[in-house]
Amino acid sequence: MTQRSIVSSIEAEYRRYRSLAEAAMAQLSEPELSTPGPNDGNSVAVIAWHVAGNLASRFTDFLTTDGEKPWRNREQEFASRSPTREELRKHWDRGWAILFESLAGLSDDDLDRIVTIRRAEHRVYAALYRSLAHASYHVGQIVYLAKSRRGHEWQFLSIPPGGSDAYNENPDIDRPEAHVSKIADMWRNLIDRDFLTEERQG
Repeated sequence: MTQRSIVSSIEAEYRRYRSLAEAAMAQLSEPELSTPGPNDGNSVAVIAWHVAGNLASRFTDFLTTDGEKPWRNREQEFASRSPTREELRKHWDRGWAILFESLAGLSDDDLDRIVTIRRAEHRVYAALYRSLAHASYHVGQIVYLAKSRRGHEWQFLSIPPGGSDAYNENPDIDRPEAHVSKIADMWRNLIDRDFLTEERQG
């Protein structure tokens, strides 16, 4: 039987951060997704577009080709854009689908293999941790921007203020992971809602 305990644990962390980002994006209106950050910084849409592009590049033919693909235009990922929620989700989902398809083909025995990123050699485990850190860094930005936009209407994605003692006494009563998953489902439901609204208006 193929051992995948380490790869599976890394995959679980990727999925957790993906859900956090989707739970944050679900709380924003379509225009808010493209609103620039402070001091004309990146919008949520731009950051999400970059994360998806990075994942698609790194994990297409992960073990056999350089992680920086010749077809990738990293600079363009940071260009100002105003995609519809559906366009953003399609691009976002594509990047994550490529990642998870690649991870599904890995076992723990592959972790010491060599891959290249911009012609520099990395062990597979190092490339995965590097990618996971990159994704979590940008997910943190998405959550921060979304929370700033929503203000007092923000639905917390972790233990809410004042709730630490109750959670520590009984951490199974309302696990943050389950809460995030429920809100992340809104991300997909909103696509259908926006599409149906456009259909009725058309």
